[in-house]
Formats: sequence, structure tokens, C-alpha cells
Amino acid sequence: MKEYVLLMVSAALVNNVILARFLGLCSFMGVTTRIDTAVGMGLATTFVITVSSMADWAVETYLLQPFGLGYLRTVTFILVIAAAVQFTELTVKKVSPPLFQMLGIYLPLITTNCAVLGVALLLVEGKMGFLAATLFAFASSLGYSLVMVMFAGLRERLALADVPRLFAGPPIGFIVASLLALAFMGFSGMSTN
Repeated sequence: MKEYVLLMVSAALVNNVILARFLGLCSFMGVTTRIDTAVGMGLATTFVITVSSMADWAVETYLLQPFGLGYLRTVTFILVIAAAVQFTELTVKKVSPPLFQMLGIYLPLITTNCAVLGVALLLVEGKMGFLAATLFAFASSLGYSLVMVMFAGLRERLALADVPRLFAGPPIGFIVASLLALAFMGFSGMSTN
């Protein structure tokens, strides 16, 4: 049990998908101008990462490895991710049309979000069992969502701040993101002692 808790803390905080692995930066910078949009994107991405990683684990374990089809891994994973995104998009459109409108083009672009594919490939690299893989994927997506919401809150405050004209817009966003990454580096000092 302890190893699963450590795996989840490590995936969410220490090896955060955005701040430590630099995956998913397009949605990180594009959707984080408002907290409600960041929450919606975080929830949608959490669902997609978790479901697609579970399916990708099964495809890898029961299809690609036994038949020596590892060279089809990326294409196969992208197809699984695309199916999960289509399901998510239809669900969000039916359940919350305003959220669907706010997310706009970013919702279908979850298919090309490198964080989703990156987590699936990290599962293969880590040679995890199903439970560990599912927990890792879920924790990674929670870390993704946490950083998205935190950064959206910071950007909302930045919109009201008196920022020098040279740094206004994306430059101050990247500076704040780098400071947030430095803050998350503090979690790497956590030990099991």
C-alpha cells in the first residue's frame, strides 16, 4: 500500500507532467486564463488520461508485447486516445454545453496533447502492473489538473497586476510558470524516512 501512495505522490507532485516533464504546455498556456476553464480542461484531461492509459496498458500487455508489435505502439496509443477524447467530447457537450463552448478547440486537441501520450508511454517504460499503471495515470492527471488550476489562479491575478509593458502577456506567464516549477522542485526533497 505504501508503494502505491509513494507512486501517486511522485506522479502528481515530484514528477509533475507539466512542471517536471514539460508535457502538455500548449493547453497549459492556452486554457489557463480563467479558473473555470482550467478546471473543466483538467477534469476532461484527467478522465482521458486515466481511461486511455488503462486501455493502452491492456493493448500493450495483451496485443503488442505478445505478438512483437512494439513498433505500432505510438500509432495504437494515439487511436485509443482519440477514441477516449471523442467519448469525452460527446459527454461534455451533452452534460455542460457552456463548458463545451468555453473549452472550444482545446477539447478535441486533447487527442494531440503530448501529456496524454506521454503518460501512456511512461507506463510502458515503467513496466507497471495494471493497478500501479492506473494509479500512476490517475495521479499524473491529478497533478496536471492541480497545476492548471493553480496557474489559472495566478494568471487571473496577473491580469489585474501592473506588469511592465515589456513583460505583459505570455512573457510574465512563462516567468510565473518557471517560478511554479521551482516551487514544485521542493517536493523532490521528500523522502520516505
